[in-house]
Amino acid sequence: MGRKQQLLQQLRDGVTMSRCDKLNIVLWLSMPAILGELSTIVMQYIDTMMVGQLGATATASVGLVSTTCWLFGGLTASIGAGFSVLTAHQIGAKENCEARETLRQALLVCLSLGVLVSLFCVSIHSWWPKVLGGTHEVAALSSKYFLVWSLTVPVMQLLFLSNGMLRSTGNMKIPMLLGVMMAALDVLFNLLFIPLWGVVGAALATTVAAVITAACSFAYLVTRCPELRLAGQSLPAFGLQAMTIRRSLKIGLPMAVEHVVFCGAQIVSTLIVAPLGPVAIAANTIGIVVESLCYMPGYGIGEAATTLIGQSYGAGREDLIRSFSVLTVGLGMAVMGMLGVVMYWAAPELMQMMTPDAGVQAGGIIALRIEAFAEPMYGASIVVYGVFMGLGDTLVPCLMNLGSIWLVRIPLAAVLARTMGLKGVWLAMCIELTVRGIIFLMRLKLKRLRS
Repeated sequence: MGRKQQLLQQLRDGVTMSRCDKLNIVLWLSMPAILGELSTIVMQYIDTMMVGQLGATATASVGLVSTTCWLFGGLTASIGAGFSVLTAHQIGAKENCEARETLRQALLVCLSLGVLVSLFCVSIHSWWPKVLGGTHEVAALSSKYFLVWSLTVPVMQLLFLSNGMLRSTGNMKIPMLLGVMMAALDVLFNLLFIPLWGVVGAALATTVAAVITAACSFAYLVTRCPELRLAGQSLPAFGLQAMTIRRSLKIGLPMAVEHVVFCGAQIVSTLIVAPLGPVAIAANTIGIVVESLCYMPGYGIGEAATTLIGQSYGAGREDLIRSFSVLTVGLGMAVMGMLGVVMYWAAPELMQMMTPDAGVQAGGIIALRIEAFAEPMYGASIVVYGVFMGLGDTLVPCLMNLGSIWLVRIPLAAVLARTMGLKGVWLAMCIELTVRGIIFLMRLKLKRLRS
């Protein structure tokens, strides 16, 4: 048994952990999670760079539906996250048989939802880009891209669920390695497909990479994961368990509703940017991808926080819940703050990597330098959300996220875009993320963290 597994076992067994042990387990779980998120960034960078070489129209066609893709992808992922948190609680309480049954329930519910979402997206793919305000040329390309993405939803659902279940056990290494593999496959298939089919080729490349990665993740989960493997286990006859589904949905549904409303706000933001023209849409799209350099590591640390807090909660370790909260939030703010400095100074080079269009570069540089100031507080909101998620406390944090974006970002963006253009949209985002971080830190300080 490795040192990381020993520390996780100490957590579950109620053994006292030193400050050094707590810091070590936070770092051991956070680093693979950060690397896994960075592999996602690399994949997004490469996709955006290769599509960017096709011109501003091609980049705008992807950017036009990107928020819609996040909406439906996040909806399915949120439901799966509810099952993963419940699984972490059960593993922390050393209830591995119950955790395996939760996995079986999750597969049925989540894959069924993935198929339904896929069918709905296919049904709207032809006209939705026009609703979002795309020009005829942009909308035509965007529709084809969205169709291919829609067919991939069940596969991505299986990938999100399998990786989430592995993380709930404390296994961050396998999802990280799979993320690197998926990024490498995406590069390979991009090189093959984009020269043949352009924007559609980029979507196909991601689809094929996702199918291979999802198959590997699921196979490892059910055959190799010690806590959750289903192969070779004596399991009861399968049937729906209303209690398990209800407990999981109690955690996941607020997150799903939040994500839908949150992405609705992002779609509204797209509608605010769309009248500014294809160059502004392209700059906005590339700016969001480049900014992920900063915030994806925050999500990796947030995943580690959810696992540690979830298992501490299940094990009844009130002493560890507060310690892990402070350590993970501090690490998230520090990492994202440092990366914000890097993004500010490297903005010109980063934009030049992504697109040869000088107008798109200029808009993106301004946007990134504005956003750099928000990164530490953005990190606070991401990791504190992960802490609350580990506790199964998702309703109030979801309302906080929604209130922040709808009451601060959208009204400000609508007003500032009229006089400042794309700069105003990103200034509104910077102000809102700072406000969000402050209110999340305040709630963490005031909340009584107990199991």
